[in-house]
Amino acid sequence: MRIIVMSDSHRNFRNVQKVIEMHPDADMYIHLGDGEREFEDVQNLYPDKKYVWVAGNCDFGSLTKNSDLLKLAGKNVLITHGHTYGVKNNLSELKTAARVCRASVVLFGHTHVAHTEYDGGLYVMNPGSLSVPRSGGPTYGILDITSQGIVTNIAEV
Repeated sequence: MRIIVMSDSHRNFRNVQKVIEMHPDADMYIHLGDGEREFEDVQNLYPDKKYVWVAGNCDFGSLTKNSDLLKLAGKNVLITHGHTYGVKNNLSELKTAARVCRASVVLFGHTHVAHTEYDGGLYVMNPGSLSVPRSGGPTYGILDITSQGIVTNIAEV
């Protein structure tokens, strides 16, 4: 299963659309907040694809939840924007929450810094930002879950 992970697009519809067009055969597209409106717009262009998203701290007026637990290819995947877990300070609260819900993967945004790591059975990934990255160019994430294992990658737009 291939999942394309985006975050913090902050009204940059063009980059959201570009990422979807770069990966037309992905099984799912996830947005981790601060871009709910443009993610909804891209869904209208490509209604046949599967989309999941959470709200970020800049998705004003959103009725979407800040976090969700998904079951993908038999694995628990916690998705969140991250602001409610203090991810700008450290990842300890986020990792604890992921372990409590027995997640194999936790995906978060908010920091605008791409990050991927493996920590004691937990895959952790922040895809960075599609519009205002804090280091380098705009980035997104690729999450592959197969019977052979889990792979997280960061890619540039």
